[in-house]
Amino acid sequence: MSHVTDYAAAPSTVAIEHFLKRLSVETDCADVAAALKSGDQDFVLLHVVGTPEAYARRHVPGALHLPHREISVERMAEWPENTLFVAYCAGPHCNGADQAALKLARLGRPVKIMIGGITGWADEGQPFAAGAAPGSLLSVAAE
Repeated sequence: MSHVTDYAAAPSTVAIEHFLKRLSVETDCADVAAALKSGDQDFVLLHVVGTPEAYARRHVPGALHLPHREISVERMAEWPENTLFVAYCAGPHCNGADQAALKLARLGRPVKIMIGGITGWADEGQPFAAGAAPGSLLSVAAE
């Protein structure tokens, strides 16, 4: 017997419930990239960590820079209540996406995290965008 089978596999009904719950709060880099490429982006992609300078150096195309510490009722009022947000952070070593998702959920907003974050995006060979966030002090200074 291997360590894999030290514990019996869950019954299918338990596994279905478990994986449906995970998929309801997570998406992955490939699915986000496919949505961006096809133009079927039915979510707002949020880059939720780092400084404006770090965002300007490298971010997922189409992502808005909204650090998780800046998520508030007032800030989120810019979007309709049913807007789905997809948050990502630096990668598996970072919990910024989880912090953002928790704040958004507490505000009653639909949210998922993009597992892997920037690290996963890079690992999959997806392209990055560069440039300051619209309306940021960096973008104003560049004008």
